[in-house]
Amino acid sequence: MSSTTTFRVALRGDAILTNPRFNKGTAFTTTERKEFGLVGRLPWSVCSLDEQCQRAYDQLQARDTPIRKNSFLQSLKAQNWVLYYTLISRHLHELVPIIYTPTEAEAISNYSHLFRRSEGLYLTFPFEDTMEEDFLEETRGRNIDLIVCSDAEAILGIGDQGVGISSAKSVIYTLIGGIDPSRSLSVTLDVGTDNEDLLNDNLYVGWPKNRVRGADYDRFIDKFVQLVRKHFPHSLLHFEDFGVTNAQRILARYRDTHAVFNDDIQGTGAVTLSCVMAAIGVTKSKLRDQRFIIYGAGSAGLGITKQLRDAMVTMDDVDEAEANKLFWLIDKHGLIKESLPDVRDDLKAFVRPDAEWQSFAGDAEVKLLDVVKAVKPTVLIGCSTHGGAFTEEVVKAMAATCERPIILPLSNPSRLVEVDPRDANEWTHGKALLATGSPFPPAKMPNGKDTCDIAECNNALIYPGLGFGAMLCQSRRMTDTMIIAGARRLASLSPALKDPDDALLPDFGDAPNVNFEVAVGWAKEEVRERAKDKQWLPIYGDYVL
Repeated sequence: MSSTTTFRVALRGDAILTNPRFNKGTAFTTTERKEFGLVGRLPWSVCSLDEQCQRAYDQLQARDTPIRKNSFLQSLKAQNWVLYYTLISRHLHELVPIIYTPTEAEAISNYSHLFRRSEGLYLTFPFEDTMEEDFLEETRGRNIDLIVCSDAEAILGIGDQGVGISSAKSVIYTLIGGIDPSRSLSVTLDVGTDNEDLLNDNLYVGWPKNRVRGADYDRFIDKFVQLVRKHFPHSLLHFEDFGVTNAQRILARYRDTHAVFNDDIQGTGAVTLSCVMAAIGVTKSKLRDQRFIIYGAGSAGLGITKQLRDAMVTMDDVDEAEANKLFWLIDKHGLIKESLPDVRDDLKAFVRPDAEWQSFAGDAEVKLLDVVKAVKPTVLIGCSTHGGAFTEEVVKAMAATCERPIILPLSNPSRLVEVDPRDANEWTHGKALLATGSPFPPAKMPNGKDTCDIAECNNALIYPGLGFGAMLCQSRRMTDTMIIAGARRLASLSPALKDPDDALLPDFGDAPNVNFEVAVGWAKEEVRERAKDKQWLPIYGDYVL
């Protein structure tokens, strides 16, 4: 949006001051104050946006804890969008952890006790019959490009929160991807909660019943998705924090009929793919040359696995079945192998034959260290929230058979990370190529003088760009090849490609520029696929009467 854009606004007085989209506060000019009935509603001084930012930043610094700063910024967003986004963009490194991971998790876990005003759209199971009416009440007259929805069953690090909020994701789309906040909608799909603490909390603001599951749940979700398709067919529908039993199948159900995206699966997978591609750029190898151990087989772990597998098939021309054999997935019961009971359907393509593990009788658990010693992996990825799982013995065993081990402990917040990257760097004598899911300070190199920047494998380096690309093209789909195109563009910006001891991914402070490049890379692939679909080929079709 140009800095000289002119808006025709029909609001006056308190109506414009209480509308965060149009409110300027003390930045209203003298002329505007006269025209919009604000002369007596504002103090004398006309402030610049710079002056407003300084005042707001000073007020923010007076808050002594991250959660209080989060609360202050939530209040600011409810008052003045331009000031809110400008302030955060000028202090990106400092404030994104306040409005997003990790502080937002604390805010969501205390949502009912911090609640002040509603935000976005709440669709609750008992009101399923009036869903379309409620949907249209919130969206009538609006042009919506982005819808972020959540049922809050699996918020990373805190689990089932019942009536969590999806607005933080929308904020990142605007802050980093440049999405107009007036064209986005945050939706809470309240189907209950199985969190006993919430069910027993008399201040809980959500529907205080156990989670709806099965056919009733599917019908409720489908009704919502069909409303999105009916009223906003060119919008991007972003699924956030859905449980492991629902995330993959919901994505699979709708991805061929609408532009849908699950950040926990595809976003995590895409940014991890970028990180791995940057690392193999350093080692001068290919994806097909790697052996992957994925520690944590939930939505994120499976999403990473499939994204790496699909990229291998696309980029290295490897058969899918052969590519599957290069992955070893481990969950809380150990290596996922044939004799493990109750393996989820979506994991079965990656189940290891028992014949490979004959020394482990029957249903004996095959642990991480056992797999590392047997497989001799080149890539070790953690998304388990099992803090400290990558022990010194595990890391050294990997480094003993791999010249530049790629170690990605991605769990967050930082207290749940599988290994402190500084320890992994020390245990491998500076050989490891590292990235984490939360920010960490640089690690000292073995010479004691130089330091190694630790890349933050943050989904926000890629998903706003993927979403912005989809919105630019008004695409009806978000395909794997489009996501891979965006991931390849991000990997190409890796500082490590110029200096092997530098970070594997760009600094988060560059996220807006990086996501712009991701959007362009995504859009080019979308146009290529659309053009390919339009080409006529001399092929006989099937005829029917």
